Amino acid sequence: MDFKKFKRIPKHIGIIPDGNRRWAIDNGLEKHLGYDFGVTPGFELYDLCINAGVEELTFYGFTQDNTKRPSLQKEAFKKACINAVLGLSTKDAELLIVGNTKSEQFPKELISFTKRKIFGKGIIKINFLVNYHWDWDLSFDKKIKNTYRKRISERIASNDVSRIDLIIRWGGRRRLSGFLPIQTIYSDFYIIDDMWPDFKVEHFYNALSWYQEQDVTLGG
Repeated sequence: MDFKKFKRIPKHIGIIPDGNRRWAIDNGLEKHLGYDFGVTPGFELYDLCINAGVEELTFYGFTQDNTKRPSLQKEAFKKACINAVLGLSTKDAELLIVGNTKSEQFPKELISFTKRKIFGKGIIKINFLVNYHWDWDLSFDKKIKNTYRKRISERIASNDVSRIDLIIRWGGRRRLSGFLPIQTIYSDFYIIDDMWPDFKVEHFYNALSWYQEQDVTLGG
């Protein structure tokens, strides 16, 4: 697919890969089985972003709120996140996991990725939100006194994640679901009605086409 026609490529894209459970039901499967089918689309999207020249990509893995779901579903989305991260570690990427590691819900297999690591040529930064919660993120630096003297972006847990230009959400829902509230303050938001496991190249291409028409002023 030719991305040269686009005059503007977002530097940082946020991905909300929603609809795995609904996809499973629609395909006659139990809800927890849908997460397995959500791993491969992430690798396809990685390749597309490399080809398009995207510099940074953030995936919404799972939230602390998600861990209230039945145990079968919890284990399934944890496993999917582990497989996705380990798979991306075989590619050219700078990987970072952002999430509450003090909770037992955080996959121990991913602890080593909570400090950014470079794999291969490190062509693109990839952030994965795992056991993440917006309140945990914003409350990360509570112990520092007189924090008003420091920029809030330096105090949050996700301080190594840059401002997001474009958010793409699959599954038709029109909400952020607590996705990086600081970095998304001026993000454009593109909704895809198809479920994440039904990912198509056209989804990404259409999102970039739509982005060309947006008036990016950053409040100016």
